[in-house]
Amino acid sequence: MVEIVRAGGWLMLPIMLCSIIAIAIIIERFWTLSTARITPKFVLSQVWTWLKNNQLDSIRLKELRLSSPLGQILAAGLVSSKYGRDTMVDSIEQAAAQVVHSMERYLSTLGTIAAITPLIGLLGTVVGMIRVFSEIMLQGTGNANALAGGISEALITTAAGLTVAIPTFMFHRYFTYKVDSLVLKMEQESSKLVDALQNDRRVEMQT
Repeated sequence: MVEIVRAGGWLMLPIMLCSIIAIAIIIERFWTLSTARITPKFVLSQVWTWLKNNQLDSIRLKELRLSSPLGQILAAGLVSSKYGRDTMVDSIEQAAAQVVHSMERYLSTLGTIAAITPLIGLLGTVVGMIRVFSEIMLQGTGNANALAGGISEALITTAAGLTVAIPTFMFHRYFTYKVDSLVLKMEQESSKLVDALQNDRRVEMQT
């Protein structure tokens, strides 16, 4: 491995750095975007139980807000429900915008890595071929080792760039789809809450 990195030249360093960053982001996003963490089951049913039994107080509301991103959105809607449907919807949308922004964190970085690593590999190809032609100009075609070194540098950096870019792009698309699916789920759950309270029902919180 060390020999391959050395043969690839100095452009292998940014490619390796990109790969390390990509791996770290992928692991972090897998943990953060877990369905059980973002939209846990029975959150809405728990809210219904509190409302039905007139048990919704400030402590339970805080517990709901801290439980999950979905809980954060539902809590925002519950707080503003007594001011009418429009205010409730606006509060939910504002809370959802914050949640979605957090869910999309680092995805642009992942997409950037997927885009630039092939370009870095291509730059390595150009640098390697320049080296080859420089050796040909200086020594002719008799120095096979020098020519092989330049060609090796060109091929290794290109392969390394693609090796990083292809899986990074795939994970970027996967996480983008995952975020869209989770957002849709949260929209459905919050819509159920709004529809249930659409008659400007006031949610009184016990103190």
